[in-house]
Amino acid sequence: MLEKTNGASRSIWMETASVPDFPFLQGNIDTDVCVIGAGIAGLTTAYLLAREGKSVVLIDALGIGAGETGRTTAHFFPPDEWYADIEDSFGAKKAKLVADSFMYAIGMVESIARTEGIECGFERLDGYLYALPDNAFKDLDKEAKAASRAGVEVEYLDHVPGLSFDSGPCVRYRNQAQFHPLKYLSGLAEAFVRHGGKIHCQTRATELGEEDNLQVVETPSGTIRARSVVVATNTPFNDRVVMHTKQAAYSTYVIGIRVPKGSVPRILLWDTGDPYYYIRLETPETQTDYDLLIVGGADHKTGQDSNPEHRYNEIEQWVREHFPMAGQVEYRWSGEVMEPSDGPAFLGRNPLDDRNVYVITGDSGNGMTHTTIGATIITDLIMGRDNPWADLYSPSRKMLHGLSDFVTEQANTLSQYADWAKSGEVESIQEIAAGSGAVIRDGARKIAVYRDDEGGLHAVSAACTHLACVVHWNSGEKSWDCPCHGSRFAVDGEVLHGPAPTGLSPVMLETEGTPSATQASGAAKPHGPPP
Repeated sequence: MLEKTNGASRSIWMETASVPDFPFLQGNIDTDVCVIGAGIAGLTTAYLLAREGKSVVLIDALGIGAGETGRTTAHFFPPDEWYADIEDSFGAKKAKLVADSFMYAIGMVESIARTEGIECGFERLDGYLYALPDNAFKDLDKEAKAASRAGVEVEYLDHVPGLSFDSGPCVRYRNQAQFHPLKYLSGLAEAFVRHGGKIHCQTRATELGEEDNLQVVETPSGTIRARSVVVATNTPFNDRVVMHTKQAAYSTYVIGIRVPKGSVPRILLWDTGDPYYYIRLETPETQTDYDLLIVGGADHKTGQDSNPEHRYNEIEQWVREHFPMAGQVEYRWSGEVMEPSDGPAFLGRNPLDDRNVYVITGDSGNGMTHTTIGATIITDLIMGRDNPWADLYSPSRKMLHGLSDFVTEQANTLSQYADWAKSGEVESIQEIAAGSGAVIRDGARKIAVYRDDEGGLHAVSAACTHLACVVHWNSGEKSWDCPCHGSRFAVDGEVLHGPAPTGLSPVMLETEGTPSATQASGAAKPHGPPP
């Protein structure tokens, strides 16, 4: 079972996998490559480079799979933008490059699992895209033709076979896949170590610099000097502005609900609604009479819903309307995805940076696929080889498409700074219930206060350490979430998700009855509003 994670909810993967732990870094170390982040992006990159003969050190602030990999639905499916949109925006040649890279990623995971003997439930499946009446994307025939031109094995059908409801027309994509992500990571970590790699958990990278033509990664317990650094932390902490104007952070929600065994076909399924829903099937190892239907959706901008539990209820309602045989809900969890403005992920050399620093980000709803592609591209770049997809996914590419989404997202981000002009969410700390949090005002600054189940108070600066947006309480994950760029913090201020480079400063409260507060002794001065 995965003990350490970046939120309060627990996924089925966390409860059903044994993940290895590794000691934190002690002292300084030199290596060819330092990989930051032990999710599928970082571990795949580290594994591929170690297999090439590079000395590689992998570090993670928490542990193996403790970030977003443990919160995925772990499917391999066509890109969220669909091939018709990609062809319209980028042309048929680049749509084919996308298709080639997606098929390659599925094959790579399958090959690694087979070669390294990783029992992770990897399974090839057909995937189906359908559009119910009045949904946004209706031209499925156009999608089928565009996907076929891109080289994807597709078929236009009048309905999805085997469902308990009439889906209407659909596109079938052959040879997609699913697996157990943490079982895969567990085996991948062991294979990486067998190939000479070193892993350090509980080791947070706090700063990235350069010295004597080497990259220097600072951590609280030691320094890593490397020729190359790969930042695989879902969103990069080393880039303060550039990458974070190109993508937006969204929270997504998942339930695992019982269905009678055999009542739902073993397929992957997506609709085109707003909100949209997607499903896969998982069979618990110890059960013979039911399967678990894994259903996700109900996305929203991270930090812009303080009480998101209703989203689980909305997903459950949708499931019961479409799968009336569904039983009890076994799991509820959420995750965070980074949505690029123009579609493709950002995989490769860090923009505006001629040093040997690389990033894997912008996973959208295809995290397992994009991160595997990113690991392949970066391995080739570090090894000095050409890669056919490097330009397509380059983090430095010009944003020529998706400009309307870009403008909308930037306007949304800027509007969040209006929080500094608002009053606190409560007038008195006494209004904060046990197990809940709220932001209070203290003069020009704002303080995020959490009351634990025993009544103890935990107060930190409410200014995100990335670009000083006011954080919002997330009652579902018991965290403080930034509505601007998606940083997330624990109740004690510790960083749970970037791009924030450091935690929220602790604050000492003067009294419980008033919002007045003073700076905690020895703590960094809490941030105020941006200038």
